Amino acid sequence: MTIPVPDPVAEAAAYQASLLAALRDDDPAVVQAGTVAAIRALLAEAGPDVRTRPEPGEWSVLECLGHLADGELVVSGRYRWIIAEETPAILGYDQALWVANLRHRDDDPDQLVIQFDVLRRANLALWERYGASHGTRIGMHNERGPESYDLTFRLAAGHDRVHLDQARRALEAVRASRD
Repeated sequence: MTIPVPDPVAEAAAYQASLLAALRDDDPAVVQAGTVAAIRALLAEAGPDVRTRPEPGEWSVLECLGHLADGELVVSGRYRWIIAEETPAILGYDQALWVANLRHRDDDPDQLVIQFDVLRRANLALWERYGASHGTRIGMHNERGPESYDLTFRLAAGHDRVHLDQARRALEAVRASRD
């Protein structure tokens, strides 16, 4: 399923809605628990095409996965600030700059999966421990306004689906360009 993703800053509410649409009514913890396996399968399928961009300016499979790893790192902090502090400030980040300047196209895919897996396991354990009791706690996102722990967790699950879909489409485009 391809979900169009609005600009997260200029169209904040539409961006949130697009990620929630990707999640649908599925359990966000179950979706997130399956992401590592989906990443591993995608890397195995991509093989030597993992670093190939479908078009100039578009992300390769590896860059999509690098963005997922960045997102998991960022959301790790957000979850903890929301749980521990009263209405903490939550900073946004420019995903394109992170992917480019952190050079995810050059990453070791295995190391990227390890990093993502460790963070994801820690975040799922945190959700299991605090989701029910702290889900309504709020952080103040500097671009999107108030976001609860529950909403942040659901957005992360939708984010997984959107960017895994993007990575699959990138791989399909790379392979279709050879035909």
